[in-house]
Amino acid sequence: MPSSARWKKDDRFSFHTLLRTRRTQGLDLLPTQKPSDDALRGMAVARMEELTEALPVREAARGLGGEPLSGHSPVRRRGLVLALSSLAGFLLTVVWSAKFVDQTIGGTIAEGVLGHSAEDAPLTSVAAGIAFAFASGLAGTFTACNIAAFGAVAPMMDSAHGRWERFAQSLRPLGWLSLGTVAVSALYGVIVGLAGTSMPQFSQAESVPGVLSGRSVQAMITFGVIGLAMLYMGLAALGYVRDPFTRLSVRFPHAQSLFMGILIGGFLIGRPFPLFRQLFRDAAESGNPLYGAAAFALQSLGNIVVMAVFFFVLTFVAGGRLHAWLARKPGRMAVVTAAALLVAGVFTLLYWDVRLLARREIIPWYPIAPWAQ
Repeated sequence: MPSSARWKKDDRFSFHTLLRTRRTQGLDLLPTQKPSDDALRGMAVARMEELTEALPVREAARGLGGEPLSGHSPVRRRGLVLALSSLAGFLLTVVWSAKFVDQTIGGTIAEGVLGHSAEDAPLTSVAAGIAFAFASGLAGTFTACNIAAFGAVAPMMDSAHGRWERFAQSLRPLGWLSLGTVAVSALYGVIVGLAGTSMPQFSQAESVPGVLSGRSVQAMITFGVIGLAMLYMGLAALGYVRDPFTRLSVRFPHAQSLFMGILIGGFLIGRPFPLFRQLFRDAAESGNPLYGAAAFALQSLGNIVVMAVFFFVLTFVAGGRLHAWLARKPGRMAVVTAAALLVAGVFTLLYWDVRLLARREIIPWYPIAPWAQ
């Protein structure tokens, strides 16, 4: 029996789907033509390959009900990815020099923006405080309490093909990330404006060996929670644990970007960066919650300016080639996302909750490079 005789009404949807595929490939196929069985199979395989490549990595690891497939991960050798990322995060804590980053890099940036030494900057007015807030936030970009913000870049990568389309779509995740950052930092600024003089970060007491000050405890708790959150998200990207954004992302696609912004905004809650402590004391002594909210919001926005510029450049300049490389294998995007989050999470957790104890001589030893002593 010829193939045309076997063509039934139930196949109408498949036929029209394949017809659209042929047209997008520049091939003419009249509606009256009945493709052979071999042609149907060939076009179906081609269509399925196109759809699979277009799916985000997170979708590829889900079942039809939206739940992650048990034990399934698009990443090959995920144990090696976990081990190498954790090792990189640990080694970063060994070589990290807080003095060089805070004073040399941070101080130079702040002085360049303000036009004078930031440490001696008189905050005699609200305008001076606002300018200092943004400058000190920008100066704190590469500090140990802010470097984890760069872990947010990979999860925000989009799959748009055109250069300007990628640029426009990159505004959405960055906007949600900024919203989360500003919301948390502004709320903390309000609290500092109302009760900052009685908070641990207001203290200027020198650290004493063998003792954890209230300021240190606050930093350990804050960055410990942030580090654990990033670790969990990295493990979820590799398929080791359930992805907390699987269901939520169906209704709110930018939930992860918002959450990353909340984590970045939380940096201020534990930040011991000297320039931030100077701003903290000024906001606390002012007793003005609106000034505290505005100053802390600008501080956080200054923290993510460099990261945002890096994200835009990566998206606009190399986004097409990068996406083509990532889409070539389903697990590549998951590897990049997981590695960024795991390195940031391990570094944040070890630096602030283990290395800090060694610096305070509460634990006997932690490996630190000579230049980072």
